[in-house]
Amino acid sequence: MIKELLKRPIGVTMSVVAIVVLSIVAMGYLPVSLMPAIDIPQITIQVSAPGLSVREVDNTLLKPLKNQLSQVTGLKNITAEARADAGAIYMDFEPNSNVDIIFIDVNEKLDRAVATLPKDIERPKVIKASVTDIPAFYLNLSLKNVAPKEHDRLREAGIDFSELGQFARDVISKRIEQLPQTAMVDMSGVVTPELLCIPDYTKLTSMGVGINLLENAINNNNVSLGALSIKDGEYRYSIHFDSRIISKEDIENIYINHNGRIYQFKELCEIVERPAKRSGLVRSGDDPAVTLAIIKQNDAKMADLQESIATLMADLEREYPNIRFELTRDQTKLLSYSMDNLSSNLLVGAILAALIIFLFMKDLRSPVLIVITIPLSLVVTLLAFHVLGISLNIISLSGLILGTGMMVDNSIIVIDNIFQKWRLGLRLDDAISSAVGEVFTPMLSSVLTTCSVFLPLIFLSGTAGALFYDQAMAVTVALFASLLVSVLVLPVYFYLMYRKRSAWKENRFIARFFTFDYYRPYEIGLKWTLRHGRLLIIGFVLLVPLAYFVYQMVEKSRLPRISHDDTILTIDWNSGISLEENDLRVYRLLAQVDSFILQTTSMVGVQQFLMSHTKEITPSESVIYIKAKDAESLKRIERKISDYVVSNYPKAQVSFQVSGNIFNMIFAEKGSTLVARLHSKEGQAPTVEQVTRVVNKIEKALPDVLIPPAMMEQNIRYIADVEAMAIHEVTFGNVYAKMRNMISQNTLFRINQGGYSVPVTTGDTRAEASDILSGKVRNRNGVEIPLSMVINETKGEDFKKLYSGSGGDYYPVVIDVDDADVKRVMETVEEVVKEDKDFFVTFTGEYFSSRETIRELIVILLVAISLLYFILAAQFESIIQPLIILSEIVVDIFFVLFGLWIFGESLNIMSMIGLVVMSGIIINDSILKVDTINRLRKHGMPLLKAVFTGGHSRLKPIIMTSLTTILAIAPFLNRVDMGSDLQYPLSLSIIIGMSVGTIVSLFFIPLIYYVIYRKH
Repeated sequence: MIKELLKRPIGVTMSVVAIVVLSIVAMGYLPVSLMPAIDIPQITIQVSAPGLSVREVDNTLLKPLKNQLSQVTGLKNITAEARADAGAIYMDFEPNSNVDIIFIDVNEKLDRAVATLPKDIERPKVIKASVTDIPAFYLNLSLKNVAPKEHDRLREAGIDFSELGQFARDVISKRIEQLPQTAMVDMSGVVTPELLCIPDYTKLTSMGVGINLLENAINNNNVSLGALSIKDGEYRYSIHFDSRIISKEDIENIYINHNGRIYQFKELCEIVERPAKRSGLVRSGDDPAVTLAIIKQNDAKMADLQESIATLMADLEREYPNIRFELTRDQTKLLSYSMDNLSSNLLVGAILAALIIFLFMKDLRSPVLIVITIPLSLVVTLLAFHVLGISLNIISLSGLILGTGMMVDNSIIVIDNIFQKWRLGLRLDDAISSAVGEVFTPMLSSVLTTCSVFLPLIFLSGTAGALFYDQAMAVTVALFASLLVSVLVLPVYFYLMYRKRSAWKENRFIARFFTFDYYRPYEIGLKWTLRHGRLLIIGFVLLVPLAYFVYQMVEKSRLPRISHDDTILTIDWNSGISLEENDLRVYRLLAQVDSFILQTTSMVGVQQFLMSHTKEITPSESVIYIKAKDAESLKRIERKISDYVVSNYPKAQVSFQVSGNIFNMIFAEKGSTLVARLHSKEGQAPTVEQVTRVVNKIEKALPDVLIPPAMMEQNIRYIADVEAMAIHEVTFGNVYAKMRNMISQNTLFRINQGGYSVPVTTGDTRAEASDILSGKVRNRNGVEIPLSMVINETKGEDFKKLYSGSGGDYYPVVIDVDDADVKRVMETVEEVVKEDKDFFVTFTGEYFSSRETIRELIVILLVAISLLYFILAAQFESIIQPLIILSEIVVDIFFVLFGLWIFGESLNIMSMIGLVVMSGIIINDSILKVDTINRLRKHGMPLLKAVFTGGHSRLKPIIMTSLTTILAIAPFLNRVDMGSDLQYPLSLSIIIGMSVGTIVSLFFIPLIYYVIYRKH
């Protein structure tokens, strides 16, 4: 077949051109995204319950809902989180579950549960999403004015800012959603207007009436009656009565008849339009802002979204010069890093591979063949991507990056073998045909063994397995494409380049400068190895327990350490402060590090996002995005903020998290290293006193560990004096209505205006808590009774949030400790809790999830080694020879683990994948070595001579393929950005394994082969 191809260079060239053209066309249709298009369904149920305490929300709302929702099919995990006025239930499902069917099932279960809820509670909102649906960008909108000073920050948002929110919702979000690459726009920071009716109490008192006169007037005039039908001859007409209130003027012009006298509403009450009271706000820097989270379509290209957003931003800035548009938290950077890494790796890999061949082959033409092989293999791989429906994303690109380091190996082996056959005196076409036929089987075996270590990665449980399908397929397709190019295309162009030569000759100029004789040191080393075989085998046996010892020493985590210049700061002040005080504290906090900051977005208090891409927080919490000048500045910022909070607000809790890049959000644990969940033995939510007692004991038992205090908030409780109310003829309704009016929360109805509604409320001003008891309530006889005479005020403390999961209610104690101290801390906590009669403890956290992932990868490594054994046993028709080849994996694993420990790198997802990948790559050299020795022995060569001759003939290609792979991956050891940080542990594992494995293939494998077969 090869000889036939050599006779048809034009046909081969046209076929190559056709494939390249098809590939280029297919590349234009390849979707480019951050992650593979997989569904990781999440359902969030949001419950709104104004006026209910945290325990009322938990007991009357969340528990009945959770009991029903726990029956949903395919549910992986369910947690409930209650807080005052609201609550949420989070449901996680297995990857690639049908989210539409799940959504229907959840709503059916919810409808059954709603019947048991209080009648005045709105139906909970059900939001379906996926973990991968994180925003690609955040867009902040703010008015171009002078940033407020500290004493101005307490002011409410003005009507102009309220109009900015309406503009963002009605115009900006719609224009962004019209972009074909945008799935949706989520929004927070919007301030809606409200109409406040402020009664003229002097006039009302002189008339002898109360505020209920105004309320009744509004309700009586805000009606929409059903239509009537009337016949007029042969025609029939519909009659409509419509008296709806739709504007401020409609309210002012209401007429009131009191004792025969007509009043207009505006004579008895002032109507004020103002921004509604906020429970949360957003600031871009110091300016009040509206923030928009822009979520990309799954199948859209990231580059197209970037271009469309950039064009739209330019248009908006030109059209609306008074508004500042600021893009933040660009999630496309990680993809850009991977794309840049791939292009640079291709370039460096091609140059270094060509340089290696140039020096070792001492020839100017053969490097050109390598330069052709890499891009041709790559375009074939991308064509296969299109056929298989794989997108260009972080995972598939990492597979291509790995594949490019191995693409040239097959070409090097083919070229070297052709030169060897040509030197023996064969004609060029015979040399090419014989060389390709001789190495095809071991090369195919090498590709199969390499692919066999990737394919088990798709059996990782949960998200990881679903994601690494793209990486496994990328490497598999790339290697098979490289194999086909090296055996079908490369021989044809080799023949075209060298057919005018009668024999192969070294380039004299190159040979003069590169005269290193690597054969002589190899022979000396091999002889030494064979003479000291027993010592080396004993050392090999000792490596097994040593590898286990080093494994215990290496730090374990799910993700490698990633350097970054931005962070998400979460602050819980652990105090029942107002939104204004929260905002003021955030301002003072950021002022401490202002010189190191490039950009901030502060989300203070409750946010309005529909989706769960931003943490749910209470009015006394804040989430702040901080972008620093560089990674070093960010470390200073984190240190200064932590010190400032500890010294000024010792009860507050501060945490820093990587700014939600997709890789971190999927693989990083949503929590800390260790979380101790305190469960009440009675099966109910624990009390404040119980938790405080246990937490204090844990703190005393672990003085060297930071144990956060129990998260509490103060609340005010008003207790009615029933006897006094009866004496003064005051009802509960009177008291409640008066209190609602005093704090301007007596909402009569809402005026719908497009995508939002304007509440119409009655009241005076937004009173403070200290003003409540000074108010007066009118009894049934028109006499005003001070509230202090009929109600008493008490203050108490309760949990800020209540948590429950599949195992019932619990209180989480978050403990951040080093990996090595976790076992000691767990044992101490267990002892403390065991002594307490009210609790038992369970543990969760990243410590467990990282070990579970590592355990899964170890199992996958064992499965991969088993597959390697089956493939090699089938190739060599031997049970023993695969064990000879696989024995080097033991040595390589030990040195990789030892290298990770020495370089201070953890054993994480990326380093473990590097370990698995290395195991498949490094045995390729040993496969060629053993295959050559077997062939020489079949031709009657003695064992010892076959070992030396086989090693001598395969020395050059083994060194060349190892060097090209190592040098192609070496650029990723430069940790300059997030992409490099992710690839660093993988690259380090492969490079250490390849370096050690090359030595093992050259010396140790021949030793084992000789020891086993010397008696045959």
